[in-house]
Amino acid sequence: MDIKHEVLVVLDDVLALGGRAMDYDLETPLLGAVPELDSMAVVGVINLLEERFGFVIEDDDIDGRTFASVGTLVEFVAGKLQ
Repeated sequence: MDIKHEVLVVLDDVLALGGRAMDYDLETPLLGAVPELDSMAVVGVINLLEERFGFVIEDDDIDGRTFASVGTLVEFVAGKLQ
């Protein structure tokens, strides 16, 4: 499974980016850099990640660093899958 690709699909779906997220790389900043990623969108991304990957994300699992960049979000998901 290509975790980065799946995370980008989730971001693209939730944020309605029309495919733009597929051009993001691991260094692409998210929170504060992508205007569509507001607090409500973060909740949507979390819900869809849980659904797509089959894990549960607890409130204390996440902090601002989780959504700092595509890379930090991919690392978070990879960690939850271990």
